[in-house]
Amino acid sequence: RKLVSLEVMTETEATLARARGGDEGAFRELTEPHRRELQLHCYRVLGSVQDAEDLVQETLLAAWRGLESFEGRSSLRSWLYRIATNRCLNALRDKGRRPREVEPMVKPPEPTRRTEPTWLDPAPDTLLDTVADTSAGPAVRYEVKEAVALAFVTALQHLPPRQRVVLVLRDVLGFRAGEVAEMLETSEAAVKAALQR
Repeated sequence: RKLVSLEVMTETEATLARARGGDEGAFRELTEPHRRELQLHCYRVLGSVQDAEDLVQETLLAAWRGLESFEGRSSLRSWLYRIATNRCLNALRDKGRRPREVEPMVKPPEPTRRTEPTWLDPAPDTLLDTVADTSAGPAVRYEVKEAVALAFVTALQHLPPRQRVVLVLRDVLGFRAGEVAEMLETSEAAVKAALQR
């Protein structure tokens, strides 16, 4: 087993070296396995499929441009999540700075049976099916779908951005408190406090 893991590690390192040398195919090989889960992460935080797709593109572009700065102290997956999380937080911050929409001349009628916020988009099932590992069994597939259920994402939208991100990274994705603290450039105590709140 150690020999196999060493071969995989050296293969990954070789792919990383090729990507750093400008090989787009090698970069795609490194990042493609994480693309869907990054998209779901951004969706959970933002509540919009379109915004999530846009931010995944921004994340991958930032990763491509900053590949030289990846030191390998954490996994490539954690590094990509760090970039995606910071992009999401920036997007949420920017939404608060945008000028309010101009009121229309005629106010549209209020929805009668709609109780969920209008800014949420349901995640397409095809997005969920590609992330859930079919060999892991139905329980794991159920958990993945439950973690992006509209009710869950709706509840997330009512949390402040930092608490929202900490909850998703810790409880949904299972990152350790230290990893989350590193991603958000804060302390483990601050991560634990945000999760408790």
